[in-house]
This record gives sequence, C-alpha cells and structure tokens, in this order.
Amino acid sequence: MPFIPHTDADVSAMLAAVGVSSIDQLFDEVPKSLRSEQLNYVPHGLSEMAVNRLMQERAAQDGQPLCFAGGGAYEHHIPAAVWELATRGEFYSAYTPYQAEASQGTLQLIYEYQSMITALTAMDVSNASLYDGASGLAEAVLMAVRANRRSKSLRILMPRTVNPRYRKVANAIVRNQQIVLETLDYDATTGVIDPASLPQQPGDFAALVIPQPNYFGALEDMDALTDWAHSHGALVIAVVNPLALGILKAPGHWGQKGADIVCGDGQPMGIPLSSGGPYFGFMCCKQEYVRQMPGRIVGGTVDLDGRPGFALTLQAREQHIRRSKATSNICTNQGLMVTAATIHMSILGAEGLARTASVCHDNLRQLAQRLERELGIKPRFSAPGFHEMVIPLTKPADQVLTALAQADIVGGISLAEDYPELGNALLVCTTETRIPADLDLYVQTLKQVLA
Repeated sequence: MPFIPHTDADVSAMLAAVGVSSIDQLFDEVPKSLRSEQLNYVPHGLSEMAVNRLMQERAAQDGQPLCFAGGGAYEHHIPAAVWELATRGEFYSAYTPYQAEASQGTLQLIYEYQSMITALTAMDVSNASLYDGASGLAEAVLMAVRANRRSKSLRILMPRTVNPRYRKVANAIVRNQQIVLETLDYDATTGVIDPASLPQQPGDFAALVIPQPNYFGALEDMDALTDWAHSHGALVIAVVNPLALGILKAPGHWGQKGADIVCGDGQPMGIPLSSGGPYFGFMCCKQEYVRQMPGRIVGGTVDLDGRPGFALTLQAREQHIRRSKATSNICTNQGLMVTAATIHMSILGAEGLARTASVCHDNLRQLAQRLERELGIKPRFSAPGFHEMVIPLTKPADQVLTALAQADIVGGISLAEDYPELGNALLVCTTETRIPADLDLYVQTLKQVLA
C-alpha cells in the first residue's frame, strides 16, 4: 500500500486543534535531559532503488537452500494470485470487523474460511481462527476441560507423538490452571500409539489428544483411539495437518462418533515459512460444544429486505460483554493469514488439495526408496506415514545437518533433544516442491557426509 504522509498544513491544523504552536511545545513536558537532540546512529535515507538492492544483497546471504525440514512448518508452492489478492489494501489494512455495516467483505471472507475448514474436517462449526497451532492445542485443552460435563478431572492424555513444541506451549498455558498433561508413549517399532497397550481402567480424564499425522509423520490408529477415549467418557482432541486431510479421513468421521474438537496450524494453506511466522491456528468442534469455543464466529443472516449479510455471532472474548467470564483472551484472528489461506483453498479446491497431498506423499516414498537403495537406510518406524519420516544415521544428527547446510541443503530436524532414545535420528520431510533432481542431490550429498 502507498504511504501518504501528513502535509505541513495538516500538521499545523492538528497542532492548532490541541492548542499548541509546534511539535516541541506539544512535548514540552518531557525534560530536556531525556531528549535526543540528534539521531547520530541512524543512516541517511536511501533511494527506492538503493533500498531494493540492499535488501536483495541481504536476502542472497541466506542462499536458497533445498528444504527437507518439516516438523510443523512446510515449504509448499503458493500460487502467485494468493498474495497478490491478500495484500490488496481492502484486506491488508482491514481491522477487526466490529461494525458489520462497514465490514461485509471481511466478514464474508471469514465466513467462507469457516465453511471451508468445517468441510475439510467434517465438523459442525469453526471459529474465526487462532494465533497458531501450538496455542490452538492449548485452547483446545482448556475447552475440553470446560466442555466435558461428565468428567471432573483436569487430566489430559497427551501422546509423545504430538509436536514437542505444541506440548511445551500447551503446558506453559494450562499448567497454572492445575491441568495436568499426562504423557502417553509410542510403540518403539511402529512410531504410533498401540491401542492395545492403553489401560482398560485409566481413571477419569477429560480428553485424549490424537495427532494425525503425528510428529514422526506416522499415521495413528485414529478410529481405535477415538472409540477408546469415548468409551471412557473422554472427549477427543484431533491435532491435524489440514493439507493431509485432502487424502486422509476427516476427524469428524473418526471412530463411531468422530472427534469432538479439531485444531492445528493453517501454515500449509498458502502461508510462507517466513522465518517462523506469522501463521494461524484453526479450531473446529461439534455443535454441542460451540459455546465453549474460544474467540469468535462469523454467521450468515439476512437483513430486513431479505438481502444476505454477515455478522459476528458468538464473541466469547474479554473485550465484549463477557469480560472476566470470557472463555479466552484471544485478541486476534490472524486475519491476513486467514485471508491468504481462504484464497489458497479456493484456488486449489478439493481436487487440488488431494493432488498436492498425493505428490507430497509420493515424493517421500521415492526418497525412502533411494535412501535404502543407495545408503541402506530404512525408515526408523514401520507405520504408514504422510510426507515425513524418521531415518537413523551413523553420525550425530547435528553434525550431519551442519554438513548438509554447507552444501545449501536444510537436511531435516534433529530428534536428539526431544527423543534421545532414538539416538542419531533425523526427521525428513518432502513436499510437492521437491523434484527428482532434488531427491537425487539430497541422497548423494548425504552419502558423502556419512562416508
């Protein structure tokens, strides 16, 4: 958007309106000893061409490495139209749509986003988004404790196969409310939770968290886990990759009754990696729990003349009438990211999402075959997976990643800190952006590093 500064006449008019004659007089209550007379360390301004050249030079310092890292944030192709539209002034500068009469465009976009997310997850309702996937899981935990009227417990069963950063964020947010995240371990052979190993008398707990795919890229037995949780009076919180839902069973269809709450990170839907953010979180639930949903929901309606319109319907936020009784203190809906994601999903459609997910999975299958053929490396776990896998190494993972980085390859994520029992193990990811030449380069470079 163009920046339009105030003219001298504008400044004089504003100063006159508050009864002062100059900027210095406006700030005369600030002691002179605290004022900075000269900005000695701010360089002189550059021309637009010079600034553009400087930023290109700095960007080149980072290089353009091949990315084989995932772990919750992924390099996907984003159609050019997505951000060309999302950065239009109408979207880019739009604020929270408190006044429906002045915000119909923004409200309709959020309504369309909610409709797409509920269709993707096969759930009843969606809110207008959350901060990110990790805080979304924390909000889902809080919501489950509020919503499960049959349970008096503050226990949440949390698998170790949930993203470690999600678990840390969730614990940081809920622990001071005496909510306990009890760890469920995974099977060392398959990399997923074995439903047969779950206790038949686990005691009272409010919810079970099920990641799909899990942090290792492996696919959990969501039907058996969902039915097990419901049979013990607990709700099911699904943590999902929205792109994977293009080809995987939607959480609303898990088991006999489906998941109760669904959350995750929307980053795979048209949001660039961008040094870690901003991203956005999504959350859906069954209709019966809608009043425990944090944030807000946009609804469709008609006016007195029968014309369609949109308005904020449920707003259980601290700025509104609920005040201290609000279900959450969420203050943002990450609106710009949601705008991009909605455009992205509109462009791809159901078929495009399914094709993209299929190519991601096929690339992983090809990479696994080449690693086994060229290096004798097999995936660490036997369970089926989606576009990520754990591979064992003969050298420390950090050393291998450093060597790959010198070859301009982001080789994956070391699991040494979060899963020390796996030894020298690497979490490797492929998306639709990787071509056969990329896979060959990765395998051959890794071969040299390990040799």
